[in-house]
Amino acid sequence: MSSDATPTALFATYEQDFQHIIQSVRSKLEGQGIQTGGVEQRKAILRSVEIELDDADDIVSQLQLEIQGIPKSIKPKYIARLKQVNAELAKYKKLGKDLHSQLSRTELLLPSPGSGSHSPSFGADVGSTDNPYGGASDRARLLAGMEILTDGQRRLGESTMVALRTEEVGSDILRTLRGQREQIEHARDTVGTADSHLDRASGTLKGMISRMYRQRIIMGAILAFFVALIMLILYLKFVR
Repeated sequence: MSSDATPTALFATYEQDFQHIIQSVRSKLEGQGIQTGGVEQRKAILRSVEIELDDADDIVSQLQLEIQGIPKSIKPKYIARLKQVNAELAKYKKLGKDLHSQLSRTELLLPSPGSGSHSPSFGADVGSTDNPYGGASDRARLLAGMEILTDGQRRLGESTMVALRTEEVGSDILRTLRGQREQIEHARDTVGTADSHLDRASGTLKGMISRMYRQRIIMGAILAFFVALIMLILYLKFVR
């Protein structure tokens, strides 16, 4: 990471890391492997994409933290960049989810292992019989697959709710930290104002002390003058 630790520099660094991850995700989700590869190959690609999207999500959280420290004069530009980053992340999350659903449906339509020539394929049953689900085993597999898919969707919904609640908690924490930061800045301004008042008071006291010493010197000089004058009068009166 760059040695420049300013909020804008950190924001740019995290944004660059995010773009590197998104480029990797884009090449995997739009490449030939996800389109023409086997089921296991596509599963591996989607697992890798899911890990990278989690990393990208963490980077977006860091961007949201860094943007709090950017000066207000230039913050709108970085807010727009953050919105673009969120839009890209949401786009590839949706694309990954859609491809995962397609892969699940593809697995449901594949013939079970070991069925061979004794069990007609799913497509053959649809075209050659009145039963749209094929044989009983195919129907059972389809129902089981649908239950798995429904359960997966339910778990995804629960995970989404947890993520939303976590985001709300994070937003509350950020608002609290921002309020505490404003209080600290206000306290710092108050201390600075008190320091200036103390400096002025100190200057005033020094001036008063200086005037007091001058007055003492003047009073001493006047007193000495009067003593000398009295002694002169006494001399003139009694000696002469």
